[in-house]
Amino acid sequence: MNVLAHGIGAQHDLPLSPFYAFAGAFAALFVSFLALGLLWSASRFRGDRAGRPVPSALQRLADARPTRIALRALGLAVALYVTLQLLLGPDDPDRNPAPGVVYVLLWVGLVPASLLFGPVWRLLNPLRSVHLLVCRALGRDPATGRPLPVGLGLWPAAAGLLAFTWLELVAPDPASADALLVFLGGYAGVHLAGAARYGAGWFDRGDAFEVYSGLLARLSPLGRRPADRRLVFRSPFNGLDATPQTPGLVATVCVMLGSTAYDGFSDAPSWITTVQTSSLGRTTTATLGLLGAVALVAALYTLCAGAVRLISGRLPHPLTAFAHSLVPIALGYLIAHYFTLFVTEGPRTVMVALGTDNPAPPDPPLGPGGVATLQVAAIVLGHVLGVIAAHDRSVRLFPSGRAVAGQLPLLVLMITYTIGGLSLLIA
Repeated sequence: MNVLAHGIGAQHDLPLSPFYAFAGAFAALFVSFLALGLLWSASRFRGDRAGRPVPSALQRLADARPTRIALRALGLAVALYVTLQLLLGPDDPDRNPAPGVVYVLLWVGLVPASLLFGPVWRLLNPLRSVHLLVCRALGRDPATGRPLPVGLGLWPAAAGLLAFTWLELVAPDPASADALLVFLGGYAGVHLAGAARYGAGWFDRGDAFEVYSGLLARLSPLGRRPADRRLVFRSPFNGLDATPQTPGLVATVCVMLGSTAYDGFSDAPSWITTVQTSSLGRTTTATLGLLGAVALVAALYTLCAGAVRLISGRLPHPLTAFAHSLVPIALGYLIAHYFTLFVTEGPRTVMVALGTDNPAPPDPPLGPGGVATLQVAAIVLGHVLGVIAAHDRSVRLFPSGRAVAGQLPLLVLMITYTIGGLSLLIA
């Protein structure tokens, strides 16, 4: 079974009425918008200042040197294992665990791991560990390097995410050892060079998987307060509210949204026919489709930000001011599209890694109806959470008389994204 065969069947196989799905989604968005406008007149989220400290024993365990060394060693061991499997393992991706480790356990597995434990990839990242070991061997401080350019922001991470999703969704043979070796080798080279020039801080901004994990971790109940580095239990909304308004944030989230949307659309029979018959060739056509999906998501958000600025008056940074509200939407899309892949191909990848020869994946824990309900619920809930995050930000930034009106473009955007997301599932 191909590890890239996302989901359990075609969109029309999911036994869910489009009418009830769309009606329920619209009702949830409108009711939440009206309720917030009537009952939520002052900002309630406090970002990094919020949180209740975890028990001291848990804090000591999380900060203990052996814990961090063990996590770094685990990341290095898995990276070495994947590399050896790609170099020496079977050519058949059904018998080689490396593609499943990369596309399922890493890419999809980072979603639940980051939601539960925070930005875990920062501690597991083998590239950060390699940089640390090299610096210690040379007697250098890993943080030493040139200052990062002010306007760089998360743009390298956005480019890295786009490159990885191109490999996963567009490349002619994404599960082949050669394709993965070229990508992973090039990726490692770029980021180790960036760290050598700018120090370990490069990974915070440039490493696609660290940024991806960090954005999803904004919705984790675990977080750290920057002021005292205390590990705290917090409302996910406070973590989301603390998302830095960094250049490239919008591009990164739009890549997350647009690539996931393209993944759903690429299974449509009409698109498959277009790709197969295009005079441009399969890879070029699919590349344009992926870029078009990301560009469409970004264009809609940009139009929305412009409308918000016109309605609400002067707003210094309309693009980044509400970009955090797109993170739960991206999370909803990820859950909707990759849940079945993770719970079936994840265990299968582990079985292959343990030596089982071409095992059959386990049956999904949910039937088609349950999967369809979960997918719709994930998309709708993600948009509702986005509406709440945007409302709290708007009552903080806008004059009281314009707070609700200023959100109307955002509501229209949420509805548009919801229609698109549900259409990819059940239309």
